[in-house]
Amino acid sequence: MKVYDEANSLAKAIKESTEYLAYKKIKEEITTVPDLKQQVDEFEKIRYEEQLLAMQGEKQSDEKMNKLQDLYKILFQNPKVKEYFDKEVRFNVMIADVNKIIGEAIKDVL
Repeated sequence: MKVYDEANSLAKAIKESTEYLAYKKIKEEITTVPDLKQQVDEFEKIRYEEQLLAMQGEKQSDEKMNKLQDLYKILFQNPKVKEYFDKEVRFNVMIADVNKIIGEAIKDVL
């Protein structure tokens, strides 16, 4: 049971972390502006689709990449959106670091 206790402690620490709290707060702020939320959602959807294609070794769509660049230019003119993506990156880096630590600890059996 100790592993589960530690996992629950880690989950609690993540939810109390500066990165999580800041990301959650700005995400809630973005959500309150429907047009902005829609643009951010569209950007993230296209970005995710293109990342999947790249990971699968498939050619990325020029049309979608252009749309992604256009959305990026529009969105990043808004300071709240820039802050949102900055905080998202910080949160994701923390989660990636935690995953790396766990992966390193068990790499000998994978």
